[in-house]
Amino acid sequence: MPEGDSVFRAAAQLHAALAGKELVSSDFRVPRFATLKLGGWTVDEVVPRGKHLLMRVQGPTPKDRLTIHSHLKMEGSWQVYPSGGRWRKPGFTARCVLRTATADAVGFSLGILEVVRTDQEDSIVGHLGPDLLGPDWDAAEAERRLRAAPDVPIGVALLDQSKLAGIGNIYRCEACFLSGVHPAAPVSAVPDLAAMITEAQGLLAANLGPGRRTTVLNARGIPGGRTAGRPGYWVYRREHQPCLKCGSPIRRGVLGKETGTGTLTEERDIYYCPTCQPLPAPATGPA
Repeated sequence: MPEGDSVFRAAAQLHAALAGKELVSSDFRVPRFATLKLGGWTVDEVVPRGKHLLMRVQGPTPKDRLTIHSHLKMEGSWQVYPSGGRWRKPGFTARCVLRTATADAVGFSLGILEVVRTDQEDSIVGHLGPDLLGPDWDAAEAERRLRAAPDVPIGVALLDQSKLAGIGNIYRCEACFLSGVHPAAPVSAVPDLAAMITEAQGLLAANLGPGRRTTVLNARGIPGGRTAGRPGYWVYRREHQPCLKCGSPIRRGVLGKETGTGTLTEERDIYYCPTCQPLPAPATGPA
């Protein structure tokens, strides 16, 4: 599942392959941009912003600057091949193909693909909160934004990209477990919100290297790199399996975002240990 670390790695791979290179051709396989041709343009850089990927390209004049914006959503990916290389995914799932003299970059099943003027990037990513993997990461600002809505379940708040950018379902479940907090607990009930944010940022940062993503501590006491015989996650997708701390069976539930009518939308699976992460008792009024 693409989360902030996945997008960071994708951006690094694309930047290494394309930055400074002239595009031989471009093929946007979405109706809105099907006629856009960027052959002869040069890729300046590829940068991540939370779960968003921004590819900045330079045209014939300094004023000709565009940004190819993509979002992987649930199933999207970017892959780089040698020029003319055989794709590992079906061609009908390709949404964007960028070719240089030495490499082909192909975006498959992209949830969002659009092209905007580079000076208008804020119209698509300006709403995002501090990026956990960005050079300007600001933990204090992220905490301030989370605390601004104290009654929102922490498991919902962590997925709100306007609060902090980069956390997906895996990291919200793992961060809640490591903090001993049930995902349905309100933000105000988190005993050490700053520590939870720091933990989440550390988990993402530790998974920027090669290998499979993991949040379980290895023999050196840090996440990243699976220890033989140990699961990769503390709770995520481990329903009915024993908690690695207390042995209780991990449970799965759903958690959504409340609307003005009191209903829930955007329901996503949550995984938690009922012993290590007890659900707080409902607040009661005066007797």
